[in-house]
Amino acid sequence: MKKILIIDDERAIRSTLKEILEFEKYNVDDAENGVEGLKMAMSNNYDLIFCDIKMPKMDGVEFLDEKIKNEIICPVIMISGHGNIETAVQALKKGAYDYIEKPLDLNRVLVAVRNALENNSIIRENKTLKRKIKTQDSSKIIGKSNAIKSILEIIEKVAPTDARVLITGANGSGKELVAKQLHEKSERNKAEFVEVNCAAIPSELIESELFGHEKGSFTSAHKQKAGKFEQANGGTLFLDEIGDMSASAQAKVLRALQENKITRVGGNKQIKIDTRIVAATNKDLRKEINEGNFREDLYHRLNVIPIAVPSLNERTEDIPLLTDFFIDNICKEQGIAKKDIHEDAIVQLQKNNWTGNIRELKNIIERLIILSGKEITKNDVQKYSNPSAE
Repeated sequence: MKKILIIDDERAIRSTLKEILEFEKYNVDDAENGVEGLKMAMSNNYDLIFCDIKMPKMDGVEFLDEKIKNEIICPVIMISGHGNIETAVQALKKGAYDYIEKPLDLNRVLVAVRNALENNSIIRENKTLKRKIKTQDSSKIIGKSNAIKSILEIIEKVAPTDARVLITGANGSGKELVAKQLHEKSERNKAEFVEVNCAAIPSELIESELFGHEKGSFTSAHKQKAGKFEQANGGTLFLDEIGDMSASAQAKVLRALQENKITRVGGNKQIKIDTRIVAATNKDLRKEINEGNFREDLYHRLNVIPIAVPSLNERTEDIPLLTDFFIDNICKEQGIAKKDIHEDAIVQLQKNNWTGNIRELKNIIERLIILSGKEITKNDVQKYSNPSAE
């Protein structure tokens, strides 16, 4: 159900609009001034906002400025009284989608709502499509080994569901690609795929990153910020290297999974979320549980569908396909003709000990493309391939 916010200091206008929109099956909130409306817009994911131009405390134009400043992504229809046309035009220039003059006309309101929501959906779909086109090749899972076939089969079965998935495997083995494929093949693929590297964020900041924070909740919290759970609402949140998450963050994530609600750091309001969780780790979480580093109850919440990604050494039969894929992509990126690679060079690559997995192979292929001649030979691989140095 689409959520709409009405901001107007006239109770009669709010009541009339709310009655009209709720009759049309929209979920409607209302606020009596711009300050209150701004707080509600920052705490909720509205699909559309109606905003009066002339209001005490904060007028409609000021509201638009604050909306932009706080990165609130939502179309706004301005409500304009007689004599406020110039201000309405100013509001349109600042990004308002449309304006409606008072007294409100029922048909005009419904047409404006329908057009604004359709336009917003098109914009979001275009952004998603552009992102898909941009990442289509980079998120592709390459391979015909039995291990990869098994993973692809699991993805096909699990992706359409909301089941939580725990992906395990060594660094560079392709855990992120599995997570992206789960999202792209799900019903949530029109919404965001949001990634958090739990190992790369300091423990004192991880909770703010995940759950957001209120202004003033800590020294550098100069404004309110939505966390990754909110950003991924309706989509997928990928918690990479979750084995490195702090104990306090683990407790809050567990609560969020149990209640489908979060609370921002420094806040007390619970925010409903609809986010699918996919987690990944290179650690043995059973061992971490025994050592007291990871919560067993969180492990069971996450480990509904386990997917183990094999190392490259366990799927060397995929190296020819991976090599061809990387050569093709890297040559396109560098604007050069695709280089050929000799069969004995492929065999040599398969003999290497790939401690860095797929990531290491890609680096080696890029090095070979840059340093070799017109063709990549076995001698080039022996000369320029040094896995232990990766």
